[in-house]
Amino acid sequence: MSACVPTRASDSDRSDEPTAAVRNAHSPPPAPRRRFRIAGADLSASVAVFLIALPLSLGIALATGAPLESGLVAAAVGGLVAGFLGGSPLQVSGPAAGLTVVTAELIQRYGWRTTCAITVMAGIAQLGLGCLRVARTALAVSPAVVHGMLAGIGVTIAVAQLHIVLGGTPESSVLDNLRALPAQVANIHPAAFAMSALTLAVLFAWPRIPGRVGRGTRKVPAALVAVTASTATAALLGLSLPEVDLPSWSSHALAGLPDGPVLGIAAAVLTTTLVCSVQSLLGAVAADKLATGRPDLPPEMRRSNLDRELLSQGASNIVSGSLGGLPVAGVAVRTTANINAGAASGNSSMLHGVWVVAATLLLVPVLELIPLASLGALVMAVGIQMVSLNHIRTVTRHREVLVYIVTTLGVVLFGVLQGVGLGVAVAVGVALHRLARTRITHETDARGVHHVRVRGQLTFLAVPRLSRALHQVPQGEDCVVELDGSFMDHGAFEALQDWQKSHAAQGGQVEVTGRGGARIAEPASASHSCCRPWTPWRNHHCDDRPQAPAPESAEPVAQRRGSHQLASGISAFQRNTAPLVRGELARLAREGQQPTQLFLTCADSRLVTSMITSSGPGDLFVVRNVGNLVPLPGAESGDDSVAAAIEYAVDVLKVQSITVCGHSGCGAMQALLSSPPTGAGALTPLKRWLRHGLPSLERMGDKGLPWARLAGRAPADAVEQLCLTNVVQQLDHLRAHESVARALEQGALELHGMYFHVGEAQAYLLDDCDPVFGQVAAATHEDTRA
Repeated sequence: MSACVPTRASDSDRSDEPTAAVRNAHSPPPAPRRRFRIAGADLSASVAVFLIALPLSLGIALATGAPLESGLVAAAVGGLVAGFLGGSPLQVSGPAAGLTVVTAELIQRYGWRTTCAITVMAGIAQLGLGCLRVARTALAVSPAVVHGMLAGIGVTIAVAQLHIVLGGTPESSVLDNLRALPAQVANIHPAAFAMSALTLAVLFAWPRIPGRVGRGTRKVPAALVAVTASTATAALLGLSLPEVDLPSWSSHALAGLPDGPVLGIAAAVLTTTLVCSVQSLLGAVAADKLATGRPDLPPEMRRSNLDRELLSQGASNIVSGSLGGLPVAGVAVRTTANINAGAASGNSSMLHGVWVVAATLLLVPVLELIPLASLGALVMAVGIQMVSLNHIRTVTRHREVLVYIVTTLGVVLFGVLQGVGLGVAVAVGVALHRLARTRITHETDARGVHHVRVRGQLTFLAVPRLSRALHQVPQGEDCVVELDGSFMDHGAFEALQDWQKSHAAQGGQVEVTGRGGARIAEPASASHSCCRPWTPWRNHHCDDRPQAPAPESAEPVAQRRGSHQLASGISAFQRNTAPLVRGELARLAREGQQPTQLFLTCADSRLVTSMITSSGPGDLFVVRNVGNLVPLPGAESGDDSVAAAIEYAVDVLKVQSITVCGHSGCGAMQALLSSPPTGAGALTPLKRWLRHGLPSLERMGDKGLPWARLAGRAPADAVEQLCLTNVVQQLDHLRAHESVARALEQGALELHGMYFHVGEAQAYLLDDCDPVFGQVAAATHEDTRA
């Protein structure tokens, strides 16, 4: 990526930029005026989601036994309310298949009006949980439990809808549906089965049409095509089939007062709250993962506020239940379609709700032509897809298949809440078993070195066996303790360290290694107890303990303290880090340095280049100066150090890229704004050096050039604006150097601009041809493995 020279911009392009950057240096820029507008991407995405939501909402209502219009109410409310208030902007909410079994059971037990009241109370409970800010605790549930719950619900849905596909009526439970299935097969309804088969055939074949035709047809949702095809076929053939019946809205049933046993109602509210919340929060996390693959989205659209999302789901359920709609949750199918269709904000979800309302009011005659068998086949396919083979492979790889199976069977046989409870209990049991199951062995190799190997997590439960194995090592003998686990509690740590100190005092040598034999640094001595081997790099002081008063003739206290810190840091490096990097440094000493990047940055002590670039010895050729300045050729004022470093890096080291890195709160930029150096009089060395930053100050005041800015927001103040502009300007200075210009012309060099916000610990990279610094996202574990 090479930074391009920004093009001139008209004054109209800079209507929202700071107007007094130089005259009033520290005044924040005025906030740009916000105007409500709907992006074209949101409009097209809303249509795509609506075409999926319409048949699915009717099908889910049919599967629950609720009035069919209740599915449309839930879809409209989920789009409008959750889309407006939601903390996950790209997630689409509505009646979810994961709630089908729960809602069907509630309707059978308490009736429709009480079920609506339960939905309202579940929404109030979600509001309470959102106010308590406990949304992230829902993510602590084992994924095997969640996947098992969805699989159990999917099996229940598929078995029930199979009766509708065959032209019959489902029973109240999975076991009853299985028992009645042979009789249903014997009395199959040919027309209903034919329309169901047609729906399933189109549903599975439509996304698999090959070639250019397939790329075009896949823009139309398969569910809509399948339902339309079966409806049109039934109408053309004049088949007599049960069809959608949307009663008049004047007779639509709204929520009533709860009618039933208090404990039963409370359990129903708890179940609905649990399923709605977990499904919505997991859907929001999944939406964030999908959004990270969309570099065109601003950062705020790629990260969900889970507590706000929980509040919006609660508000949606209150409104949906009050209006006689099904429970609302985040829906993975619609969310995926929304993001893949290019949605840019929550407006797409709200617009999809508007289209649902319009269809409910204007398309009733068309909707009433849809055969119920077609909707049953559609929902059955959704249920089958909820049993994901990918999820099964994942839980098997992580040895949690028992949790998955128990949860699935529990949901199928006993219900959602009972199945989830069984799954959580088994997950806890598996975790405790893993903590307690630790294998400890002792053996001696051919050199006489004793090896104590610990396989598994090392907790206090394993301390007796660990102590027994350690005491099998004779006094004064060398020993290697290999820890092959990811966890060691305090009790085990104390036991291991006590034995290690005792064994070392008796003349033995002990080396503690991790998995694969990697050496683990030894704990520091008591005299350096504040500098543990795992102490972070952040500023800490090993000399904070009381010191004896020094004689008057001693050197100054500050000098002694500084030298002590330096010696202490070197000692820690020799003890802990040097053994780990000695091999790599020895290779570099033999082969010489071959860095691929020249990294030019500020001398500010808060910029740790190796940390923010995850680099090591030999990776970067680093040049640091006050203000990360690149003097123009011939303007160095007697200081050729930067030009010499550039020439050496490009012509001798043959680096492939040069990065100019600025940072927030730069003192050099603050000095430029407060008192720009002028003339050539009796200037201090610092002011003479800062004259190389004057072109950046002039660039910021040039109204013909666009402002350099951060992605998603304008600069916080004039200092930050100058810090960003300075990076762009110094890249221009780089191009003026002969060696750089020659390498750029040959295509052997790239130039990069970078900005590091110290307070946010966030790096930004300059766009190719725009003076916009884009946020660099954190890589996921899957990204690093790939």
